[in-house]
Amino acid sequence: MKKHILYLLTFLCPTLLLAQPSSDILLLDMAVKKNQVILSNPRNITNHPGYDNQPSFHTSQPLVYYSSANADGKMDIRSYNLNSKQTTDFTATPVNEFSPTLTPDGMHISCIIQRENGQQDLGIYNIDSKEVTVLIDNLTVGYHAWIDNKNLLLFILADKGHELQHYNFDTKQNKVLAKSIGRSLHKIPGQNAISFIDKSDSTQWLIKRYDHKTGAITTIAPTLPQKEDITWTKNGFILSSDGSKIYTLKPGKNQDWQPVKVQGNTTLLKSITRMATNNENNQLAVVVSE
Repeated sequence: MKKHILYLLTFLCPTLLLAQPSSDILLLDMAVKKNQVILSNPRNITNHPGYDNQPSFHTSQPLVYYSSANADGKMDIRSYNLNSKQTTDFTATPVNEFSPTLTPDGMHISCIIQRENGQQDLGIYNIDSKEVTVLIDNLTVGYHAWIDNKNLLLFILADKGHELQHYNFDTKQNKVLAKSIGRSLHKIPGQNAISFIDKSDSTQWLIKRYDHKTGAITTIAPTLPQKEDITWTKNGFILSSDGSKIYTLKPGKNQDWQPVKVQGNTTLLKSITRMATNNENNQLAVVVSE
């Protein structure tokens, strides 16, 4: 079984490829007016050879955290200050770190810690001391999203594929909620719920909602064809991309994805994948090919 899981880790999970694709992170200004999203002024905030990916905004400070390749090819966490335009190394460790995420208490950055043997743990780094605490080391964690301080959803690489699991820190119990899921897990703004991508039907992937209180899983909308990366605005828009253009959909308002107007140097927008929005609802970070 261990050999099987290692095969899955190496060939199926994007974060575990030995040679990470070269990518950069663009920052765009965002205006949300009524039922329209307008993006402008795309600029490169990493501009660094190699892998820069998985951006995540701090909720109250002008910082973007992301995973970035160092000179030795290891993945560390870096932060970009939106005000000073300065980049800082948040970690400098012998392991790989992916998917930096501010914890609900605002005191830590949680991330996936990849060991030399391929094991992937979920850990947290104290923002001030950088002290690390491993939270989960008995599951192969690919991605994660916090529901609250005690609960989170996990993308788990299991023996039979990718699973969505709910993990409770009080009971230390994990429960499988769905299988054949995508990597995009997001807290839905203003709701006690998480969205995830259901890829069980290869012809039509779906954005689904997990309600933490009731345990119900419902369908929100189809994804763009064969695209799994999304993000939410504070007022309920979903943003996604077909790789070259950015689209938006407002559940309950729009039935189809609508193209978003981008003002500025759109030539930077190529091979768009992951996205993140800030808490103020006025900036969007996107990952593009280098």
